[in-house]
Amino acid sequence: MTNCEYYYQVLGLEVGASLEEVNQAYRDLAFIWHPDRLPMDNPRLQEKAAIKLKEINQARDQLRLLNCSTLPTPKASTTPNGDRRPPQTVTHREPTHPPRESHKRPYYQDLTGADLRGADLKEKDLSGRKLIQADLSHADLSDAFLHQINLEQANLFQANLFRANLLEANLRFANLQEANLIGADLSGADLSQANLRGAKILVGKRMMVKLTGVILAGAILPDGTIHH
Repeated sequence: MTNCEYYYQVLGLEVGASLEEVNQAYRDLAFIWHPDRLPMDNPRLQEKAAIKLKEINQARDQLRLLNCSTLPTPKASTTPNGDRRPPQTVTHREPTHPPRESHKRPYYQDLTGADLRGADLKEKDLSGRKLIQADLSHADLSDAFLHQINLEQANLFQANLFRANLLEANLRFANLQEANLIGADLSGADLSQANLRGAKILVGKRMMVKLTGVILAGAILPDGTIHH
């Protein structure tokens, strides 16, 4: 099984599916497996969901980097009597266990101080980019992939971060006032001294933001209190 085949399998897609289909499959699975949607008093289920979410995050990230959607689709052949045979897939002799994640990261432009007010960045992959002090107020970052992004001192006032992936993001001193964080994954993110006053994190009385391992030292919480 090739790397591409494995990642498509994780997302329940056929080999060669488009990037749009990859994003849709990711959103569906992330919605189903988000730990915040599961009983907090069931550690076994919580652990299983966390592992599954990590797998689908990796699958979407790698399918974007590998550009697997450009692979040719095998064509059907015919038998001597004219019957059509199903497409034959050439199988490479590679291990069937998950491939090791590459430590190489693509080069990204430095967007420090960029003016992105009201920008449409929905579903964009900005992982690893440097947006220190960037102005993203009112920007649409819903379903965006922001793994390890550097948003230190960035202005995200009323930004839409619905279901955004902010794993291990640097949000120190960031302005997140009135931002929509419903469904966002902030696992491992650094929110030290960040301002989250009025940020949307609840649906009814249920917390809908993943905050596993988040650093909140000195952060202003949505209710206006300061986290010590």
